[in-house]
Amino acid sequence: MRNIVFGILVIVSALISCGQDEESLQRIDQILNIYMKSDTNPDLLNSKKAGSYTSYSVNDMFGTRDDSPVTIPLRMTTDSVFYMEYIAGAKRRRLDSVSPSNPGTGNSYNSRMMVTLRKTVNNTTETTVDTLEIQYRKSPTLFQVSKVIYNGKEKFSKEADAPNSINTVTIVK
Repeated sequence: MRNIVFGILVIVSALISCGQDEESLQRIDQILNIYMKSDTNPDLLNSKKAGSYTSYSVNDMFGTRDDSPVTIPLRMTTDSVFYMEYIAGAKRRRLDSVSPSNPGTGNSYNSRMMVTLRKTVNNTTETTVDTLEIQYRKSPTLFQVSKVIYNGKEKFSKEADAPNSINTVTIVK
């Protein structure tokens, strides 16, 4: 008798779990490809080019310690342009429970990071410290990047109904 009841419970739970449709899944869209260029240099992340940054580091400003590094690997496109690929790693803080730009649509979060860029000029290392803020939009069906702010200036924004994609951000320095 116990085996029959247990068998029925297994079958019922299997049917319930299979009965969910894809609409109940949350779409996640949070990958950022960050390119850096200047008026004279189309690739500031290529350390072999004169005038480019030779190294960089990223620190989570919301981290649990003063030094909370975030790993953002350097990648290269097929036409040899370097970019930083940010997928995740920095802590997210809740901005509000209802987004002011989209009332009633969900929650807003942000991550804030300090980006330290180094380059060599006349045998001297010059260091530049910038701030990167990523704002996210969250609803029951969606989690996505909504804005990217670099040094206080908006560099990227995305509407809530925009399709999932790898988000490309170009920083002109």
